[in-house]
Amino acid sequence: MAVSLPSLPITKYHQVYLVLREQLQEGRFAQGFPSELALTQQFGVGRVTVRRALEQLVQEGLIVREAGRGTRPVTPGGASGSGSGAVAPAAPAHPVTRLTGLLENIVSVSRSTTVKVLDWRSIQASDSLAQVLQVAPGSTVRKVTRLRSAAAGPVSYITIYVPEPLIRGFGRRDLGQKPVLQLLEESGIELGRARQTVTASAANAQVARELDVAVGTALLSVRRLVYDSADRPVQLLHGLYRTDRYEYQMELSQVGGVDARIVAHEMVP
Repeated sequence: MAVSLPSLPITKYHQVYLVLREQLQEGRFAQGFPSELALTQQFGVGRVTVRRALEQLVQEGLIVREAGRGTRPVTPGGASGSGSGAVAPAAPAHPVTRLTGLLENIVSVSRSTTVKVLDWRSIQASDSLAQVLQVAPGSTVRKVTRLRSAAAGPVSYITIYVPEPLIRGFGRRDLGQKPVLQLLEESGIELGRARQTVTASAANAQVARELDVAVGTALLSVRRLVYDSADRPVQLLHGLYRTDRYEYQMELSQVGGVDARIVAHEMVP
């Protein structure tokens, strides 16, 4: 499918890189990575532009390129799809937090914002997603994408993945009224802990359009894996937040303690 790159004040190679990076993270190339020629046709750009984008992905350890063997994505375990043994960069440690205060906070924030459900559908889990959610590759997973807004405008772009068997008693309409964690708890799931990473991310074309920012704008990126009381993954969340409208804080019970309560604060003018 052809992708039209918007006219924006960032290089075309960086726009191609942002789109491919997001597609890699979603596991779209599990069956094979497109050739340079296919990518030039897809994005309507020259080979030099495509090569620069691919070089950036190689530097980040997301793909492996070998003469005569083509380009392959790097799996979560560190090896490329062909088993070449290439090692991806080690992931940073993820803070672990208990969910008692977190769920209360999420519900509190939801009362002062509105939600638009952008996507609500079942997908087949890629190898990387299946590994995170501890389900079999190809298993059905429910994907939820929501845009949360405050009085000042869009605040966050959230994508959530939940194992299909856990979707009980709620649907698309409920997602516009309550947080997914609250719906899971109300359906009988006893929440346990969460493991998360907070980093920075650049807005791709789709996210930039929804959050009303320029492509390439720095966003706060939160990746949170939530477990139930039996320590089974029940939700993977990837949230992208406008830094001018959202502040993320952690209140520690003691220096170095892992029992942290997360406080999300809307900075609404």
